[in-house]
Amino acid sequence: MKYHSLFLILFTASLLCPGSARSDSDDYTFFVRQIQLPDELEWDTTVPQEGSQRSELEINPNGARFELWAVKASPLTSYLLDTTYVNSYIPVAEVRITSDDPYTVIPRTRADRPFTVNITVTGLSSDPSAPEAAKSVKLLRHVQSYGDNGDGIDIDRGDATLLTQGSIDANGEYEFEYDVSSIPGSVRTEIRGEERFSVFSLADYEAEESQLDSLFVQVWPVAYTIITGLEDGDLIRGKTPDVKFRVKDLYPDSHTYAQIYEGPAVLGTVGTLISGSSFHYDSSTPRNKNIWARNWDDLIPEDGTYTIEVITVTPFGADRLAYRTFEVEKTISVNGNVTSIE
Repeated sequence: MKYHSLFLILFTASLLCPGSARSDSDDYTFFVRQIQLPDELEWDTTVPQEGSQRSELEINPNGARFELWAVKASPLTSYLLDTTYVNSYIPVAEVRITSDDPYTVIPRTRADRPFTVNITVTGLSSDPSAPEAAKSVKLLRHVQSYGDNGDGIDIDRGDATLLTQGSIDANGEYEFEYDVSSIPGSVRTEIRGEERFSVFSLADYEAEESQLDSLFVQVWPVAYTIITGLEDGDLIRGKTPDVKFRVKDLYPDSHTYAQIYEGPAVLGTVGTLISGSSFHYDSSTPRNKNIWARNWDDLIPEDGTYTIEVITVTPFGADRLAYRTFEVEKTISVNGNVTSIE
């Protein structure tokens, strides 16, 4: 019997978790589950975020499947991050997904942003007489919507839709670039869900079809803001009104604030921060937030044109979510004349 190192699956964990300014994995516990085939005996081993170690059990002739899991403490949530299958002549595959978001636990991006999938296959045989399972692997792409306001927790991935299917017949690294996600949804900026890319071995006389590697990327909607209490072009002559900013679907890693400045709306303008409007989110799912501007008379000390706007800063840059441009006229002019009667 032979032992197999867990280096491949744990190396995938380190690819998912590159160094960053903050430690996103502090709230997670990682473990590897070894599943012996065909009897499906399971053995769980707690592992660090990065590293390698040998398998706890011998590899049977039918092979074994290794699953890398991450468990979040609060709220208690489990994520299957990666899988790989090992057998005597089954090839090896590795799936990596990258986006402009450097989040280190689960790949993620936004509905309007691109992402890249890299698949590396090794161990394929070029011998024409070799079994088909040794010469080719199958590539599957699934998409799954989380639904309105869904967060992906406790979803049934068996309900995912198979979008494309293909094969890889030669060793090497293959790169696939996607401008935007294909997760279903009528409003493309509001989709939320995941895309999963999987590589499977072919079934043969010794082993059934098995998943060599799999990885998914979460896709979150584009944030937007609804402003009430102030309309574009309004004229303020007296006390400033209470203005509500209803901010929806803020990206999990974002800094959002409201500001005001003199003049028409111009992207990139640095204005005066509205008190109580600045907040950061460092979470795993999008958030909603209500911001209020009350008693802001001191922010418009002179007559003229002003703009009030909401800005959100994410790994993809700064975006203006909404704005209102209005006029201020507080100076009272009195026109008249003085006459006398003699």
